[in-house]
Amino acid sequence: MNRPEREATVRRLMEREPPTVPPELYADAMRRGARMLRRRRIVRRLMWLLLCAATVAFVVWALTARPWVEPPSQTTPPYTGW
Repeated sequence: MNRPEREATVRRLMEREPPTVPPELYADAMRRGARMLRRRRIVRRLMWLLLCAATVAFVVWALTARPWVEPPSQTTPPYTGW
């Protein structure tokens, strides 16, 4: 199919009257859309809750384990009795 044939086909398609849509389709689409938005909102809130819980858990672990403090050396005995 060359370009003029494609253009003619597209023109014929666009000149036709659009097909009729069943009236109950709008209500179904609105119901599904609302359900999808509700699910997305719930998932987004759960993700934020999970992020906050992970942040709190990390802060609690960091305050108790203190990973930034160097552990005492175990290779050299303490100097006592000098």
